Amino acid sequence: MISIKDVAKHAGVSVATVSRVLNNSGYVGQDTRIKVEKAIKELNYKPNEVARSLFKKQSNTIGLIVPDIMNPFFPELARAVEDTAIQLGYNVILCNSDGDEKKEQNYLDVLQQQYVNGIIVSSNTLNATQIERLNMPVVSIDRVISKGLPTIVVENKKGAMMATRFLQSKGCTRIGHIKGNNSIVNAEERCEGYKEIVGKESWYNDTYIANGKYDMQSSIQATLELLQRHPDIDGIFAANDIMAIGAIKAAYQLGRRVPEDIAIIGFDGISLSKATTPELTTIEQPIYEMGEKATKMLVSLMEQKQSMDQENYKILDVTLIEREST
Repeated sequence: MISIKDVAKHAGVSVATVSRVLNNSGYVGQDTRIKVEKAIKELNYKPNEVARSLFKKQSNTIGLIVPDIMNPFFPELARAVEDTAIQLGYNVILCNSDGDEKKEQNYLDVLQQQYVNGIIVSSNTLNATQIERLNMPVVSIDRVISKGLPTIVVENKKGAMMATRFLQSKGCTRIGHIKGNNSIVNAEERCEGYKEIVGKESWYNDTYIANGKYDMQSSIQATLELLQRHPDIDGIFAANDIMAIGAIKAAYQLGRRVPEDIAIIGFDGISLSKATTPELTTIEQPIYEMGEKATKMLVSLMEQKQSMDQENYKILDVTLIEREST
């Protein structure tokens, strides 16, 4: 393996001179720079990025912590972050926390040790104090950690209200809700939006809500229990697309046709929602735009092109996409 010493010997200069060329720091004469760059090319020398990051205490890398890589929403988000980061000259380290507090803290420690320049995080367990201790730029995405932290989210309550009203416009008279995890802010906001529309109906009570825990298997079980408890339900709003797909599966297990017997709508707009049978009606989040904006915001903070005092709390709009499940 070619080392910096080999490059220095080949170019007939000192190791310090090669280092100055590599790091673009300190004065190096033009002729000397050309000799060093020629030696690097001829020897196909690749700098040791770990050593450089230890020396510079920076790595041109950002961390991305997501709670569930099995949920297609987060790989789509990660793709947007990676695409944007690469365009801006940064690499991405992806961490899957499983929504576990200890695992998230461990990843924060690891990312600090790797000298990442900043972190994008989607978390429902981290708090403002933990973020402040990092002493580096952090952007929260999809979930609010604290109002003072740069954040990218969407109109969760508004989207839930749109979804529930849409089911009513399709003739649904008893609408159930498959809710996300109780501890997650966006799940609570989507549930609030649902209740805002049906809360005053004479038939409504909280037994029309079941917890699907933001995953498909839990949603199947929650939907089965919900429809057995209230067989009069003719519409379901699920708080994400994966749970809506689980609700469709559960409905068919009970002999209910979608959308003839029961209409189902999700939330997210993941690519998988177009591949289901029937195709899923959904409240679409601008997933790629979220990842892109979060990355650009983080890089601006890292490069000090904007300050923490600037308006860094972005709420993006959502869109209703009608397909076959309603």
